[in-house]
Amino acid sequence: MKKHFIAVAGNIGVGKSTLVELLSHQLGWEPFYEPAGENPYLEDFYRDMRAWAFPSQIFFLSRRLLAHRRLLDHPTSAIQDRSVYEDAEVFAQNLYLQRHMSERDYKTYRDLYNVLSNFLPPPDLVIFLRASVPTLQGRIAQRGRDYEQQIEEGYLERLNALYEAWITNFTLCPVLTVPADDLDYVAHDAHLRLIVSKINDKLAGQEEVIFDSADLAKASESDK
Repeated sequence: MKKHFIAVAGNIGVGKSTLVELLSHQLGWEPFYEPAGENPYLEDFYRDMRAWAFPSQIFFLSRRLLAHRRLLDHPTSAIQDRSVYEDAEVFAQNLYLQRHMSERDYKTYRDLYNVLSNFLPPPDLVIFLRASVPTLQGRIAQRGRDYEQQIEEGYLERLNALYEAWITNFTLCPVLTVPADDLDYVAHDAHLRLIVSKINDKLAGQEEVIFDSADLAKASESDK
């Protein structure tokens, strides 16, 4: 059986980790979650974002690149929670746009990211979970992590805009966009089965794989 590597991407609270866990059971693949270990720069970063944004993002980048490499070397098919591309294209760029990272530091970061990421083969597929800010806020509130409850609506909106810009121009591998506002793969098994079906279609080489209204209606009806 051919080995596959999928990365699940999306904004805070969209349900990446949950989907990785469910897909790993459905497909029998190895799940890889965000790298463990606290960023040693975070305390300093939150005290003075402009001074510590660069070393903090370099730490995250190094951990993400290492995880990507280990996943590529893993002997079986695997699913990754958040891709290395999001660190640079969404979160680091947001820090730069919010003037928490200087232009000099951001250029150095981007140069390093571009050089290192070019040495890594891309995934076979990126699953992009797209959700509106109200959906994100509801799921953040539901999972009840204290440190996330103060995330502002405007911050989620900015990240959503950066995610859309990134995924629109992403060409390193195929992308499957999942309408996470409409699909609740935790509550409805049929929604998860629909996602798995679309993943298999994409991995089989089908180019135009989308979730249309008929798919969504059929999945919702079959789960009643």
